[in-house]
Amino acid sequence: MPRALVTGSSGYVGGRLVTPLVAAGWQVRCLARTPAKLAAARWAGDVEIVAGDAGGDLSEAMADVDVAVYLIHSIGQGDDWATREQVDAENFGRYAAAAGVGRIIYLGGLGSDDDELSDHLKSRHEVGRELAIGGVEVVELRAGVIIGSGSASFEMLRYLVEVLPIMVTPRWVTTRCQPIAIADVIDILVRTVTTTEALPSIAEIGGPDVVSYAEMMATYAEVAGLARRRLIKVPLLTPGLSSRWVGLVTPVPVPLARELVESLVNEVTLGEGAAPPWLLGQPMGLREAIRRALAATEIGDVPTRFVDADLVHFSTTPTDPEWSGGTVLRDVRTVTTPASPGAVFAAVSSIGGERGWFAGEWLWRIRGVMDQLLGGPGLRRGRKEHLGVGDALDFWRVEELVPERRLRLHAEMRLPGEARLTWDLDGDSLGTTITQTALFRPRGLLGRLYWYGVAPFHRFVFPGMLAGIIAEAQRLEELSATTGEA
Repeated sequence: MPRALVTGSSGYVGGRLVTPLVAAGWQVRCLARTPAKLAAARWAGDVEIVAGDAGGDLSEAMADVDVAVYLIHSIGQGDDWATREQVDAENFGRYAAAAGVGRIIYLGGLGSDDDELSDHLKSRHEVGRELAIGGVEVVELRAGVIIGSGSASFEMLRYLVEVLPIMVTPRWVTTRCQPIAIADVIDILVRTVTTTEALPSIAEIGGPDVVSYAEMMATYAEVAGLARRRLIKVPLLTPGLSSRWVGLVTPVPVPLARELVESLVNEVTLGEGAAPPWLLGQPMGLREAIRRALAATEIGDVPTRFVDADLVHFSTTPTDPEWSGGTVLRDVRTVTTPASPGAVFAAVSSIGGERGWFAGEWLWRIRGVMDQLLGGPGLRRGRKEHLGVGDALDFWRVEELVPERRLRLHAEMRLPGEARLTWDLDGDSLGTTITQTALFRPRGLLGRLYWYGVAPFHRFVFPGMLAGIIAEAQRLEELSATTGEA
C-alpha cells in the first residue's frame, strides 16, 4: 500500500483529509507536535502518528513515504511568522528529498505574483518555492476563501453577517474572490495525492462563482434567511481598524483577522494557472457551500475547526503538569458524591459551550465580553461534543484529559498571568471524590490585583459550578439506573 504523510492533521483541512485518504487505500502517517491531540480524532486508530515538527528532524516521519501533504500555516503567529513558515518549508523539502519522497502536495493561496500581494499571500507563494528547493516534485494547489463549517473564513463571514444588520465596511468588500467549499478542497487533495497522472507545479482551484466579499455576505444572508444587510463603505477604514472590529465581533483573533483582511485587498480568482478539469472536478457553487456549512453548524457536525490547530493567537503555553517556582494562587474545593466516576466525569466534561458553566452564567458572559474587547477569544468558540486534548472550550483549551480521572483546562483568555482549571476524580466503593482546583500564576502587581479583585466572585462561581457538576452527575447516574432497569 502507498503511504502518505499528512502534516497539519490537528488543523482544519488536515483533520478532514485523513479519512478519505484511508478510504482510498492509502496508509496514512500523521505528523504532530503533540500526538496526544490526535487521540480523540475519529480516525486515530486507522493511522500511524509520529511526533515531530516541520522545522526539526523529520527522518522518522519521512521514512518510506510516497507522497507528503504540507498543510502547515503560521499566519499571524508572532512578528516573524512569515520567516518561520519559509524556514520550516525549506527544512521539510530537504528531509523529503533525503528520504526519497516522490511528491509534496501543498495547499497555498491564490493571487497573481505580478500583483502587490499581502504578506499572507506572499508568504504562501514563497513557501511553495522553499518546499521545492530540495528537488522533490511539488504540486502547489492555490485556493482562495474556503467555505466550510468551522473554517476561519466562514466563521468570520457568518458572525459579521448574523451580528451586524448594518456594517461600516472598507473598500476591500468590493474586491473579487472565487470561494471554494471545503468538501471540494478535500476531493481535489485526494485526487492530487492518489493520481498517477502528470500534475502541474501550480494548480489554482476555486468554485464556479466569482463574487465580491459584499456579494458573499449578501448571499450568506439570503441562504440563512436573514434580512438584507446594509453596507456603508468608508474609504479610510484601514486593515488595522477593520481587523480589530472583526476580532471583537467574530471568533477570529485580531492577529489572524488582520492578515485575512489585508489579503482581501488582493483579487483572488482563477487565472491561466487554473487546475485541469479532471483535477478540479465540478465544485459546488457558493450558495450550496454556505447551505452545507450552515446545516453542519446547526446540528453540531463540525469535525474540525480553525481553532483546533496549534495557534499561538490566544497565548497558549506548553503543557506543564505543575508550575514550579514563583507565586501560585489557588482556589481548591473537594466534594464527595455517591455518583460513579463515570457519571462525574461525564458531567465535568460536558461543561462549557451551550451547556454553560453550571453557575454564574451572567458573570461568565460578562467575562467573555471583556475578553473580546481585549482581543481574546471570549465565549464564541464553544466546544466539540466530545472533548480531546488540544480542543478549544470557550476561552479555555483542553490540556489534559484522562477518562474518569482528570480534566485540566488552560486559560486562553486575556489575563495578567497564567490560569488553569482542573478536576481530579478519585473513585471507590462509596462513590467519587472530586477536587476542583483553580490555579493562577500572576505576572507582576497587576496579576495579583486581578486575582484578589475577582476573588469575591470566585466565592460564588466556583462552589456553584462544583455543586452543578455534582447535581448533573447524580442526574446521569439516576438516568442510567432507570434505563438499565427498563
